[in-house]
Amino acid sequence: MSDVIPVIVNSAARGGQSIGQIATLPARFEQAGARIHLIDLRGGAGREAEIEAAIARRPAMVVAGGGDGTLSAIAARLVDTGIPLGVLPLGTLNHFAKDLNIPLGLDDAVRVIVAGHSMAIDVGEVNGRIFVNNSGLGLYPDIVRHRDRQQRTLGRGKWQALAWASWSLLRRYPFVQVRLVIDGKVREWRTPFVFVGNNEYAMEGLRIGGRCRLDEGRLCLYVAQQPGRLGLLRLALHALVGRLRQARDFDALSATELVIETRRHRLHVAADGEVWPMTTPLRYRVRPGALRVIVPAPVAVAVPEAGPG
Repeated sequence: MSDVIPVIVNSAARGGQSIGQIATLPARFEQAGARIHLIDLRGGAGREAEIEAAIARRPAMVVAGGGDGTLSAIAARLVDTGIPLGVLPLGTLNHFAKDLNIPLGLDDAVRVIVAGHSMAIDVGEVNGRIFVNNSGLGLYPDIVRHRDRQQRTLGRGKWQALAWASWSLLRRYPFVQVRLVIDGKVREWRTPFVFVGNNEYAMEGLRIGGRCRLDEGRLCLYVAQQPGRLGLLRLALHALVGRLRQARDFDALSATELVIETRRHRLHVAADGEVWPMTTPLRYRVRPGALRVIVPAPVAVAVPEAGPG
């Protein structure tokens, strides 16, 4: 590969634990036969212009490494450009990488990227903001905001801050009244959360939270119907035993477009782990095949030759 590959990373991922891995990236790519230009988002405001210039040169690909929020931000810049996105699993959970079957070992992931096999996948959009994984309102963005505040002001680790934020909000247990227009049909809920996935998420069994496909051109909507604290626990238990779709207080729907209306003029909305204030109504849509991503090449299956008749 002769082109220099822009590799955009966030060295703040995993609380800075990825810094050592990031330092080894030039050597890892060189060993795989490629040269890179490393751009660290922690480098300051000038990095934005550097990223824009790198994409404007229309490289053979752009690589991103960090948490799902970092990957989503770079993916949004590549939507409808035809420039493939390479994924380095440098985050904590690496949901997007796992759903694309990207190896979690860094050397293996680099080899997949340099091989350059790509496919088109869908992205979701809410009020013009792109997301590659999911979006949500209600309890989830509130937990994320409280978690980030505790990390920032109290210096708590991510998981400790998440536990404290969840407990604090469940004690108050906020609800949101929503009116949804789904493919022209109107439904109303009073719910603690609304979850919108880019394609279908497994919401039960051992694959809970994962997706088998990202190219079916659908948004999947999951809504809890007024459960109390014990009801939320019951939903979690239904999920673990593989019966979430049969739970009385849980709805799962599918659509290509949907509108969410509330009594509030503005809501905090989560998109790929980042929280944004948005003006209602919230307009969601799926954008089929809008993003190219680099994935492992399919394994050829040898067909045995027929013997003599």
